[in-house]
Formats: sequence, C-alpha cells, structure tokens
Amino acid sequence: MPTTDSPGDAGLGGVPDPEGDRARSASSASFQAHVRAARTEIEHQMDRARADFEEVTDRINARTGRNLLMAILIGLAVGAVVLGSLLFIKWLFLVFAVPVCLLGVFEFSRALQTAGRRVDVWPQIVAGAVIMLSAFFAGHLTHWALTFGAVTAVIVWRLLAQMVARDGRRYGEVLGDVLIAGFLPLYVPFLASLALVLLRQDQGEYWVLGMLIAVVATDTGAYASGLAFGSHPMAPRISPKKTWEGFAGGALATLIASGLWALFVLGIPWWAGVIFGLLILGCATVGDLGESMIKRDLGIKDMSSWLPGHGGVLDRLDSILPSAAAALALYFLFSPLVVS
Repeated sequence: MPTTDSPGDAGLGGVPDPEGDRARSASSASFQAHVRAARTEIEHQMDRARADFEEVTDRINARTGRNLLMAILIGLAVGAVVLGSLLFIKWLFLVFAVPVCLLGVFEFSRALQTAGRRVDVWPQIVAGAVIMLSAFFAGHLTHWALTFGAVTAVIVWRLLAQMVARDGRRYGEVLGDVLIAGFLPLYVPFLASLALVLLRQDQGEYWVLGMLIAVVATDTGAYASGLAFGSHPMAPRISPKKTWEGFAGGALATLIASGLWALFVLGIPWWAGVIFGLLILGCATVGDLGESMIKRDLGIKDMSSWLPGHGGVLDRLDSILPSAAAALALYFLFSPLVVS
C-alpha cells in the first residue's frame, strides 16, 4: 500500500522538505511576533488613554470639588426615576419624594447635632412626614393647620426634653435649639411639600417636572460655564467656587429650557416661560447659597457623603426647596393663560 505523509513531514511525492518546514516555522514565528507587538502597542495606548483620562478627571475634580463621573451617573439614575414617576403615574413621585426629603431632615439633624446643637431627630422626621403627606392627601387649610401643629409639637418637645435633661445649658443655647427645632420642619419638609401641593393640581406633574428641569438647567449651565470661563467669584465668603460667569451660563440655560417647556408642554406663552425661568433661577441660586451659608456656619463641606459626587441629599435639594414655592405661585398665576 502507498504511504501517505502529512504536508509538514514531506514535500511532493512523500519526500521530506526541511526547507519548507523551516520557512513555515519562520513565518509562524514572525506572525506571532507581530501579534505580540500589536497587543503590546494596544495595551500601551490603553494605559496612556487611561492615564490621560484620570489626569483630566483629577483636574476637574480638584477644580469642582467633586467626583464628576459619579455625579453624572447618580444624576442620570435619579433623573430616570423622577421622569418615570411623573410621566406615567404621578402619585408614584410621592413614594420617591417623601423618603428623600425625610432623609434630608435626618442628615440635617445629624449635622446640627455634630455641631453641638440639641435636635430631636425622630420627632423631626415624624413632623416632616405629617407635613408632606398632608400636602398631597389633605386640603390647603388642613395642610397649613397640620404644618403649624407639627412645628409647635417639635418646639414643645425640645423644651420638655431640655427640662428633663437639666444639663445646665445657657439661655442663649436653649433659645438657639428651640429656633432650630422650628426652622428645620419649615426649611425642608414644608418647602418640599409645596411641590406635592403642585403635583396634585390638574397637569401639576408637568409643572413639577418643568421646575426640576429649570433647576437642573441652572445647576448644569452654571457648572459648565463656571468650569470653562469662571474667574470672578460670586460670593467668595460663602461659596468660593461659584462665579458670575457660571451664573450667566446658568441663566442662559434656564431661560432657554423654561421658554421651550412653557411653549410646547405647559401651553403658556414663551414670555411666561421666561418669567418662570427667571424666578426659578433666583430661587435656586438663593437656595444654593443659603445652604452653603448654613454649612459654613456648621463648619462642614457637605451635609453627608451618601451621594458620591454630590455630597448629601440636602446638597441636591437646596436649589429645589425654594423653587417649589415659586413654581406653585406661578401655577396659580399663569393657569388662566392656559384656559384662555
């Protein structure tokens, strides 16, 4: 029988071909060397790109004071939840808003305690829950009455707790604790509850969403413009990183977003949207600077570190809280324009 040789063991007619084997071996070794060189070059380029990205990120983080990438990811996640709740089943926004605001009450209370203030955390949380839930489920008068009752209750609770403590605190310190006890439920849950009052109105979900879009436009426009052009501090003693260039960028972004939202979604004239944007811009800026002033007085940078890249919950609510009051007022002011 004829003998069959493999191609690597013989040439034509079954005769061994050592020259061909060496050529094929050299070609295979050259190909593998090219592959290794290409892989090494790709890894080198990836390492350089990663290093350049980290360097740019570090410079941005150092200038802005926060983790930009994490802030963007968390912002997108929260935005998706808010959009989903407001656009499909608006009462689901209640399930998101109430726990978030009560979390803000909790972290503000803990920050005050760290600064040496006597704050009754759980009474404050219960009072906040009563204020917010009554805003959505009860009438306006009931909401106001329960808010007054909740504020009175936490003040009385603080006075009784101080009487029981008998720790020799001075009159001025006790008075400061009492004022803080009344201020906290008005600052966080009451202002937040006005957004829920707006939400329960006819088409109120679109006004709440418009308010949030205007606040986000203010923050984002100010952030981008300040990062690119900022050189003139706006309030250096309160918030050194805020600049007039950033404020101008935030104003432009807010006016454009509010005008378009008013015209195409709310059904009111563009000039009403501009007024809406101007008022939200002012409230958001004042709210941001006001919370910065509180943090500076407490000697802290952020209310907490629960939201990487953002700080605490209250650090994200600071612009929204006063803006909710403005949006509610503008709803009742501009509603006749929708009807007409």
